[in-house]
This record gives sequence, C-alpha cells and structure tokens, in this order.
Amino acid sequence: MTPSIAIRSVRVIDGTGRTIERATVIIRGANIAAVGPDRDLPIPRGATKIDGRGLTLLPGLIDCHVHFCLGAEPDVVEAIAQETPALTLLKSSQAARQTLEAGITTVRDVGSRDHSIFTLKQAIETGLVPGPRIVGAGLAICMIGGHARFIGQEVQGVRQVRSAVRAQIAAGAGVIKVIASGGVLTPGTSPDEAQMTVAELQAAVQEAQRAGRKVAAHAHGSSGMKNAIQAGVHSIEHATLMDEEAAGLMKQQGVFMVPTLSALATTAACRLGCGVPDSARDKAKAMTKRHAVSFKNALRDGIQIAMGTDAGTPFNFHGENAQELERMVAFGMSPMQAILAATSAAAHLIGIQHQVGTIEKGKLADLLLFEGHPLRHIEQLRDRDRIVGVMQAGKWVAGPLKEMMNDE
Repeated sequence: MTPSIAIRSVRVIDGTGRTIERATVIIRGANIAAVGPDRDLPIPRGATKIDGRGLTLLPGLIDCHVHFCLGAEPDVVEAIAQETPALTLLKSSQAARQTLEAGITTVRDVGSRDHSIFTLKQAIETGLVPGPRIVGAGLAICMIGGHARFIGQEVQGVRQVRSAVRAQIAAGAGVIKVIASGGVLTPGTSPDEAQMTVAELQAAVQEAQRAGRKVAAHAHGSSGMKNAIQAGVHSIEHATLMDEEAAGLMKQQGVFMVPTLSALATTAACRLGCGVPDSARDKAKAMTKRHAVSFKNALRDGIQIAMGTDAGTPFNFHGENAQELERMVAFGMSPMQAILAATSAAAHLIGIQHQVGTIEKGKLADLLLFEGHPLRHIEQLRDRDRIVGVMQAGKWVAGPLKEMMNDE
C-alpha cells in the first residue's frame, strides 16, 4: 500500500479563492488524496503526520516568465556573451535550485541562449538536480536585429518563422516565445516600436497550434501588443504601455497579461554606475509609472493576469520571485488575487490546470508549507526562512521538512 502523508490542522489557501482554517490534507504517492476540515477527514492508518498548527499550505507557486540562463547580472547581455554554453547551463541549474527553494514548483522559461534548457528540464525530471517543473521555449523568435536576439533565433518572413517554430518544438519546446516589440535590455531597440509583422506572428501561432503549443509574446508598446493579439497569441509578456484598444482586445479574446513588474523595477532602481547599461536603465526608468497604470487598468478591466517575474534580468534574482506578489498587491490586487495569479491562473495560462495550481483531490501534490498568513502579510511569502517545506509531486524537495524526512 502506498504510504500517506497527513498535514493536520493547517490553514489551506487552495488556489480557488477558498481558505479553510484547521484543515487536513492527505497526500498519497504523488497526488492529493483528500482535503477538508479536520473534523471531516480521519487520518489513514500508518500515515506520516505533520502538525500544521500556525502554518499555511498553498499550492506550489508558478512563475510564468523566467530566464534561467540569465543570472541577474547588471549587464546580462555582456555576461552571456562572455560565458561558455557549459557555464551558462551550470548557472541555470543553480537558478533552478534557488527557485525551487523559494516555493516555486513550476516555471515557464521563455527564452534561453540555446536548447540547453531542455537538458536542464530532463535533469530535473530524472532527479539528477533539484528544480521546478519547466515549460521551456528554447530560443525566442525575433526579427533580424530585434530585441532578445542574444537569446533568440533571428528570422525574416513567414517561411523562416515556421521553420524556427518547428525547430524549437523538435528540440522540446513546451511553449513558443515571439518578440512583438523592442525591449529594454537589447541595445538599439525601442520598447514602443513593433517588431515582427502580423503575418509572421500569425505564422508562429499557426505552427505552434499544430503541435498543441501556446504562444507567449513579448510586447511593451501597444502597437506590438495589438499585432500579437490579432495574430492569436495566448499571453502578452510585460504589456507595459497598454492603451485602451489593446486592453479591450485582450479582454475580448481572453489573452493573459504577464506583467513582470519586478523586471522594470529592479533595473530602474539601479543607481548610475551600478553596471546596468545607461540605455537599459533609462528605458526602464521612463516606463515604470506607465507600467503601473497599465497593470491597474488591466485589473480594473478584468483582464486575466498570471504571475511572472522575468527573473534573471538585472538585480532580479532567482529565488526572489515572490517580490512580484508584493508589487501586484501594492498596485491594487488583494493578497488573494495575487496568490491566484501565481497558482490557478498561472496553471491555466500554461495549460497544466488539470495537474497543478490548486489543492484538490487528484491533483499532483505540489505544495508550499510555511509559517505565516499571506492574506494579511503577502510579503511573508518572500521570506525563505519561513518555509517549512516545499513538496513536488508528493516528495519534500526543499525546506526543513526535506531534511527531517530524509533523516528518518
């Protein structure tokens, strides 16, 4: 008989908007077997019991926008240019471990320097190294001379786009990333100018859909956003300079916003001489207030929002992912809304809502157990000293509980 784990008398925030005080959650094998109030759930004979009094249990958090190949250096473009691919992979492995230890059990990696992200994914899945579940894009697809070309595949025309999408899928991509506007970190590109044509973006979406993949579009400016939405993408990454028309199209077509508030904030906060190139710092500073307005308008308009940090960009460290929740709350989300953006909403965007994102019977037991009450103090989720245990598919993979269970 498969052994069970019973977490008793714990506060459960289950990812559906519901909170259960003094709940029991029973895990059997890789899955959640039952969840409910203490009084309704007897503990199975022989189960390992964990006292959850004073603790909160959440679904494992999901970050929909990371770059494991970037190490949060002041100048990430220069850093990756100076590294060997082998060093980048080792750095990526460290980033994955830091992310998991922070309670992030799933990520969408939306752009890497090569296909080694799929090697890291395999190493995590086989237990060779610790890390979150990865849905990876491989190389971002961009126009010739476009933004993100340092982690991308440059293309021109519909035929080359189709070929590039097929190459990413053949290598193992679970999502396709396209670049619909200029960006902050790539020199010589303007965030408010569109990149890639509507026809090229449509070709990427069509090719991805044939293989059952979703498409995420980097877009700061409204023109790039509208091109991507018209092409049929599933999410707009950043949506920094969103206008009313773009917002209306997103709402109408059910396109997610992945705001990545932390990326601009950490770059813009850097003082002169910190090592961030002046062009990147100036662009970030010029957009932070507009970014806040776009986020508030998206929240007001009921646009679907999923949490993403852009972790790996300057001073936006892997393992500090929960800072994004604090920023979303500061800009008007309730703590519960922010948690949903990082759990069930994120799972729906990625397309894995039947596996993870909520604490429900039959789901994979991806869980975060920590000391505190995030509905009162969302900033507690950023404090890794509060983490008691991180569970992935029924196994404690980080936190003190991992060490305790390994010692038994």
